[in-house]
This record gives sequence, C-alpha cells and structure tokens, in this order.
Amino acid sequence: MKLTFAGAADTVTGSRYLIDTGEAQVLVDCGLFQGFKKLRERNWQPFPMPLRHIEEVVLTHAHLDHSGWLPVLARSGFRGRVLATRGTAELCGILLRDSARLQEEEAEYANRHGYSKHAPAEPLYTVRDAELALSLIEPVSFNEPFGLSGGLTAELVPAGHLLGASIVKIRRGKRSLVFSGDLGRSHDLLMRPPRTIDGADTLVVESTYGDRRHVDEDTVQLLAKVIVETAARGGTVLIPSFAVGRAQLLMYAIWLLKQRGEIPDLPVFLDSPMAIDATKLYRRFRHYHRLSADETAGMFQVAKLANTPEQSKAIAGVHVPSIIISASGMATGGRVLHHLKRLAPDPANHIVFAGFQAGGTRGAHMVGGASEVKIHGEWFPVRASVTQLEGFSAHADADELIDWLAAIKRPPEQVWVTHGEPEAADALRQRISETFGWRVRVPEHLETVDLAL
Repeated sequence: MKLTFAGAADTVTGSRYLIDTGEAQVLVDCGLFQGFKKLRERNWQPFPMPLRHIEEVVLTHAHLDHSGWLPVLARSGFRGRVLATRGTAELCGILLRDSARLQEEEAEYANRHGYSKHAPAEPLYTVRDAELALSLIEPVSFNEPFGLSGGLTAELVPAGHLLGASIVKIRRGKRSLVFSGDLGRSHDLLMRPPRTIDGADTLVVESTYGDRRHVDEDTVQLLAKVIVETAARGGTVLIPSFAVGRAQLLMYAIWLLKQRGEIPDLPVFLDSPMAIDATKLYRRFRHYHRLSADETAGMFQVAKLANTPEQSKAIAGVHVPSIIISASGMATGGRVLHHLKRLAPDPANHIVFAGFQAGGTRGAHMVGGASEVKIHGEWFPVRASVTQLEGFSAHADADELIDWLAAIKRPPEQVWVTHGEPEAADALRQRISETFGWRVRVPEHLETVDLAL
C-alpha cells in the first residue's frame, strides 16, 4: 500500500492524503491551499493523480483547508462517497456553500472594479459545484467502524478542535494507519479534549504549533484589556475570525466578560452569515462541546447578528465603541475586508487576530507589523493597534501534541509530521525523535511512501 502526501506536506494548509491499496484509492481530506500565492495556485492545478480511481474521501473535519477543495473534486468527475461525522457534514454544508458564494461575489466584484489580472476573473468553484459535493457526503458516527474500498475499515475518533472533528483510524487486517487531523487543546474553553489512541503502525500527526507553546497568560483577560483600553479612547475592536469554532469561542469569552462586569456593555456585532449559521449548530450538537445550555444561549445572544449585506453595511454607521467579529480569520476574504478598510487607518481602533496566521496572508502581514495592506486592489494604511491572541487557537500547542503522543500505548513504527510550516514541522520532528526515539520524518509535497499495511 502507498501513501501520497498530496497536500499539507510543506505548509499548514491543503490537507490531502491519498491512500492507494493497489485495488482502490481513498483520499483523507480534500482541503484548500491558503496563504502565499504559490500555494494558492495549487488550488487551480489538476489533482496529481487520476480522479477516476478515487473511490472515497474521508474528512477529518470541516475547516476549508481540510474540506474546501471537494467542490473542485466533484466538478472534475468524482462521484464516490464522502464520509464524515454528522457535525462535520452539517458544517460542510455551511462552509462550502459560503466559500463558493464568496468566490462568486469576489470574482464579480473584481470584474466590476477591474482590479483582477485575469479577464474575466472566475471563481475557483461555484455554488452549483458546492451543492454537487455536498450531495456526496454520507454521515457516520463517532467510534463506529465502517468499510472502505480496498479491504480497508475506518473509524472516526473525537479530536476536539471543532464540532465533529475527528482522528481517522484506518485498518487493513491487524495493521493500522492513523491521521491525527487537527488536534484540539487539553483545556479549551469550548471544546472537549482530543481522545487518545492505543497505537498505530503508521501515524500522520499535525504540527501547526509544533514549534511553540501557547502563552501562559489568561487570554480572556488579555482580550478584556484590549476591549477596555480601546473603548476608553473611543475606538472599535475588530476581530477577524474563523466563522466556525473561533467566532463561537470569542462570543462565549465576551459573554463571560460581560457577565463578570469586566468589560463595558458595548454593542457586539457578529458579521458573518456563516458564523451565525454555525452558532446554531452548537445548540444542536451540545454533546460535542463543554458548554451548558445556559452558556450556549449566552454565547448566542451576546451579539447582534448581521446576516444581510445591508445589516453589515449598517455597522459602519455605529459611532460608539463596539466589538465586531467578522470572517475571515486571516483576513483573506469575506466581509471583514470592508471593516478593515474603514477601521485600520484610525489609531483609535484595535485589530485583534485570534489565532494562527498562515504565512502570506493579510493577517500574517499585519501581525508582522505591516504599515499598509492591499485590499481589493488598493493600499490602506494600518494605523490601528494590532494584537495577536494565539491563546484562542483551537490547535494543540507543542507540549499538548507531545502529551497526546505520550499517551499512545503501542508506539508507531513510523511517524510522519505534516500540516505545519516548515519550521514548526521540523521542530516537532526533532522533539518526537528526542523524546520517544521513534522513527519520524517530515514528508515533501507529493512524496509517495510505501506502507506495510
């Protein structure tokens, strides 16, 4: 059996792993590449192997860097099953439709304003493509084995991180291959911790935070400090946020701070239809997360919801200190760009990035101290304060990754470190080798390896 690292092998995005049994091919994850232009260009390239041979796709979770290329796969002729937990299936319905709609809108906006180098600008995929992909998804339950082609069986185990997120365990006979997916945090405010695994012959582990630890400071208190100081000078706090997972965590944190009387009772706006829809799922799937019914209700009610474009534009007319949560989390697209154009030039305001910023994104540039950013073909000065609060990340940090690995009872014969920037992946590789003495490597993009399965 062979395993090809068709994504997330030299970067933190584009998660795609192709398993070839010799009889059938199974794809684990089908994500979008994000960040630097040379990575984003991979989204437009044909899949490196013939799609007609792929029988099934198994998703670890719904974030676009793990699921967002499914519409391209479906448009290109894939008609097999897409297996995912019920939470992932529901979130994909929100994420893929929204991703397609945004791409259509941004292509139309680029054509109308003439700032694209392409004539005409076209979306990577359309809403129709997304609907086709969604029609292929078959929900499965956590911890219940199911069959795959090529004599494989699979099981999805809770990974924390996000509603429905899973560790993928694949077996053929007595041999096993495990994909960690994105592992959540041990003491996340919102999500339960990832489950541990008994063992694996081959293990593919993520390394998003493989070279760093989350800050020891109370991140909720750091957010409170930013809000209080910004409100005192009459400014607005803008939080570019991932619509699924991060937005809900931020709303819960703001609700907690208001309940404790630690921040002023400012108006809070959730300006993301996708985040609004996703928040409703946290009520339906309460057994996936830590919050009580009252806490979940508080999270939902703390913000005024901006669903329509008109409601989004109306936020600009609010001339009192406020908090705006809007997608996308790395400021790569979405409604947050319109708020950035308005708020970034004013030193009274504060831009808060709540989590990891992939290299090449606007978020990474701003966190790195950029004095201006290019949005919709124009340059805008950045005079507002900019803060990154990595403590809100839903990813396990380096210590938490090592703790998760240490709980494995039967050591793997081979570990592959993926889904991290090169420095993070190599740092985790070295630490695994030094801590456990396991065979461990960082694969190259499109590298194919033999598996003893």
